[in-house]
Amino acid sequence: MTTPPEAAPASGAAPADHPSRGGQLTLPLVAIIVGQVCLHACTAGMRVAAPLQALRAGHSAFAVGVLMALFAAGPIVSALQAGRMADRHGYHRPLYAAVALCVTGGLTACVSQHYLALCLAAVLCGSGANVGMITIQRSAGRMARSATERIRVFSWLGLAPAMANLIGSVTAGVLIDHAGFRAAFAVLMLMPLAALACSRIVEREGPRAAPLEARPRRAAWSLLQSPQMRRLLLVNWLLSASWDVHSFVLPVLGHERGMSASAIGTILGLFAVAVAAVRLLVPVLAHRLRENQVLVGAMLCTAAVLGVYPLVHATWAMAVCAVLLGLALGSVQPMIMSTLHHITPDERHGEAIAMRSMTINFSSTVMPLLFGIGGAAFGAGALFWVMGVAVGAGSAVARRV
Repeated sequence: MTTPPEAAPASGAAPADHPSRGGQLTLPLVAIIVGQVCLHACTAGMRVAAPLQALRAGHSAFAVGVLMALFAAGPIVSALQAGRMADRHGYHRPLYAAVALCVTGGLTACVSQHYLALCLAAVLCGSGANVGMITIQRSAGRMARSATERIRVFSWLGLAPAMANLIGSVTAGVLIDHAGFRAAFAVLMLMPLAALACSRIVEREGPRAAPLEARPRRAAWSLLQSPQMRRLLLVNWLLSASWDVHSFVLPVLGHERGMSASAIGTILGLFAVAVAAVRLLVPVLAHRLRENQVLVGAMLCTAAVLGVYPLVHATWAMAVCAVLLGLALGSVQPMIMSTLHHITPDERHGEAIAMRSMTINFSSTVMPLLFGIGGAAFGAGALFWVMGVAVGAGSAVARRV
């Protein structure tokens, strides 16, 4: 049974130098949100500019696919080290490393648009954004003093990727059209530097009870000895895969039904708007929400929508499905992050967030390949049904988190 938010003890109680004011938007919280926007916008813009540059240089679709996969490969390799660095040094030193990685990646692409240079830039920028995300999520969780505050904090923080994707993608596209690729890479390279300026607002963490160096070193995988951790990661993977299958299958399904590109884009846009809207609503309702109840409800709603999606053909009906799915999937990230901090020891929050990051990045790398194989064999609609059954069955696991 989940402890009511009002009484739930926070495993990562907020340090004295990080007042949270009930999980509201304080200046330190705004600073770390802006920091994530700056880092993520750089990488989002690189995801647009680097493939376009590779295509313009005459490289094959397979080469572009490899390039895009490298944005996720870097985070898979570097996540655990990033989590340990955040646990050991707090917010500032890992953030400096994240900024250095992103700036170096942008500089590499700015100096040379050779395919190998773009690949190196993808690894660096992907790793930098992930190091920053792990560091920022860990610090945000420690700003809260209760489960309710954590839900609010992670709801605000959940808006950063949407803002960053908009800023980075639009900036890259406009600059490429009007000033060329080199100018686009140069501007993207400068974006993470704003995160350094904002980091001055975030105070350094107070001294810990005992230095981490004095504690026995445990393997990161020992976190999986906790049944709660295993259940939470499984739930997280199922919901992340549902997001991926929607992004992958909807364009295919729309194309099969003769829908225009603008109609498909509008449906995906409504999905994104629903995600942002529910994350704005969650802080208002946080005192009434319990993590596992929201997770179970979101999974059942997701399963139902995925079951209905292939059966509707009208554009307006598919748009309604996209909105409902966006509301369900958008609500879970604050709950998962709040629960993750609650079930993990203070000194291992960074490692736990890193394991979640590895799960998501590995899924985002492998699942589209499986979706492609499954879609070719059984049809795009069948992928929705298979994923819906898996998520519906997984709701039983969510009840035990």
